[in-house]
Amino acid sequence: MLTLNYRDSEPIYGQIKNGLKKLIVTGALAPGEKLPSVRSMAASLAINPNTIQRAYTELESDGFIHSIPGKGSFAGRRQDEADQDALRLEALLEKLRELVAELRYLNVTTAELMAVVEGGLNQ
Repeated sequence: MLTLNYRDSEPIYGQIKNGLKKLIVTGALAPGEKLPSVRSMAASLAINPNTIQRAYTELESDGFIHSIPGKGSFAGRRQDEADQDALRLEALLEKLRELVAELRYLNVTTAELMAVVEGGLNQ
């Protein structure tokens, strides 16, 4: 599921967080799919469970996973958090608008911007 690079300057919990986030965003982990338990993932990666817990906690606070006490952690948001998704979407779109404005200021063409967007969509 995940591979770690111990020589990378990014902390291990960050690599786990970003790896799981990528799996969720790309659909490799379907919404509602159960994630490995903290202990089982720690054992399979041979790292401290606290490292996994930190990654899970940050993913949950960012809205990429949710936990159900006694059942585990799952990809995606709970149904009752759908309104927060809409707010997050609007915030992300606003950030995108700001980025586009800054890139336009730097004379990046529409074709260059579209190529970047299309490249991101094809990942």
